[in-house]
Amino acid sequence: MENNRNYFVAIALSVLILIAWQFLYVNPKIERERSVAEMQAELDKANPVTPQGTTAASASAPAAGAVPGTTTEGGQAAAPQSVRIQIDTPSLLGSINLTGARFDDLKLREYHETVDRSSPMITLLSPAETEHGYFAEVAYVGNETTGQVPGPQTAWTQEGTGTLTTTTPVTLSYTNDKGIKFVRTISVDEHYMFTVADSIENASGQPVSLSSYGRVTRFSKPTTPSVYVLHEGFIGYLGELGLHEVSYSSAEEDTTIAPGRATSGWLGITDKYWATALIPPQATPYETRFSHFTDGRPRFQADFRQEPITIAPGQKGEVKNMLFGGAKEVPVIDGYQTSLSIPRFDLMIDWGWFWFFTKPMFQLLDFFFRYFGNFGVAILMTTIVVKGVFFPLASKQYASMANMKRLQPKMEELKAKFGDDRMGLQQAMMALYKEEKINPLAGCWPILLQIPVFFALYKVIYITIEMRHAPFFGWIQDLSAPDPTSLFNLFGLLPWDVPHALLIGVWPLIMGVTMFLQMRMNPTPPDPTQAMIFTWMPVVFTFMLASFPAGLVIYWAWNNTLSVMQQAVIMKRHGVKIELFDNLKGVFRRKKPDPAN
Repeated sequence: MENNRNYFVAIALSVLILIAWQFLYVNPKIERERSVAEMQAELDKANPVTPQGTTAASASAPAAGAVPGTTTEGGQAAAPQSVRIQIDTPSLLGSINLTGARFDDLKLREYHETVDRSSPMITLLSPAETEHGYFAEVAYVGNETTGQVPGPQTAWTQEGTGTLTTTTPVTLSYTNDKGIKFVRTISVDEHYMFTVADSIENASGQPVSLSSYGRVTRFSKPTTPSVYVLHEGFIGYLGELGLHEVSYSSAEEDTTIAPGRATSGWLGITDKYWATALIPPQATPYETRFSHFTDGRPRFQADFRQEPITIAPGQKGEVKNMLFGGAKEVPVIDGYQTSLSIPRFDLMIDWGWFWFFTKPMFQLLDFFFRYFGNFGVAILMTTIVVKGVFFPLASKQYASMANMKRLQPKMEELKAKFGDDRMGLQQAMMALYKEEKINPLAGCWPILLQIPVFFALYKVIYITIEMRHAPFFGWIQDLSAPDPTSLFNLFGLLPWDVPHALLIGVWPLIMGVTMFLQMRMNPTPPDPTQAMIFTWMPVVFTFMLASFPAGLVIYWAWNNTLSVMQQAVIMKRHGVKIELFDNLKGVFRRKKPDPAN
């Protein structure tokens, strides 16, 4: 019993630490960041960025040898009324700016700002002169021999007319003062991958050497506060250099992070559900950089610069880059990794350190979703599978608990016999366990082994876009968001905006009730500390999980329900009385006063 008491005390302390962490650190941090974001939004409204303002990243071409984004850029903005080529695909809507051949207008057709399909589409990329400027471009760095090579201010010309679609690529051209002609063909697939293929014809009469570069530039951070279980910011898998993840705050502190020279991979900027990434030519080495610039208008930039290529007079050179701009859909990301041979592109989705457990959890959920068409039902079915996997361990747990209950009379005799001799009592109890072939700690293992399941499911529900705005039934229209109802306004009957801390919805209450019933399946512990923990733990978990995604709370409630049924079957099989109804009566029965008092 001493071991069990210590075990429950440890659980209680862990829960208290989690609550303290949530209320004393996480919630204040979120509130601070929300306040800062609101203040910044007000400042932006009061001082909007105009085309005549300082927007360094959209300025004139860089000096020789420099990648745009450094202090070599001026402050003149590109004209907002530039000529554009429309983008129209099943997944994307937007346009390409012919000034710089810049991708700076991109919306995601299938994703909206709210669960209402009539709400605005998600805007991924925006022109540099707008409040939330965010763009990507591929250009070149030249020298005196090459003349003016394509850069941020280059005026490309479209050959022919038409819209960029999955079946109709567009062709751009630019010839510089040295007679070097650049022909750019841009194509796009049915999802989110653009291909930028350049043909460079050297008619200058002498060899030329030039380097291609690519950059993703962003003028603002996400407005939603970051969460420690998810990376947002710079990301790149740089061949032999491995995965690099740089947060916005780290970039602001260090100014520039230069991982080094790579020969394969990709880099860009990632959000929770969306990303923009450049895939350089995989056979040619390139230098990489993640930066935060403060000259002019502050901005974040991920860029690469390829090693120079030399083109002889009268010859042509070929350079092909790819650009991903869209939603981080698991099958799409995995498909690009396979079909386009992009190394570890699956790391674009933050599966975490336990990816070997988290990703299979998603695949199981996705399997059931494809069969039932509802991610909430998929969570219920996944819970059944998990319970089936852990059934042998659970059987041992409940069998051990049943046997422990059968030994209660003998244990009471030992207590009476040894009295205050705790050491003697412990030795006698261990001898009794050995004689009856009972492991008193057997009940701990199933609980410990299910903790990774819980966190894996939490990670999947939180990070995967498939869960975003995924409905269940009734009032749950987004499994990735908390239950929107609250007990404290009678679930919407009272016209009162409930504070965030009091948003205790229907599903958290169901979870609390099922956890309470699960606790009451066993005899009330004789130790007052254990009894108190058993009584208050469902209440604590109800408040703690109320702010978690509804999908996770549904999983926990359903898991508790299955556990109650499973335990009842096993206890009945072992001939042990099910204590649930007696314990429930005891909760509401008035305690008789002690005659000794």
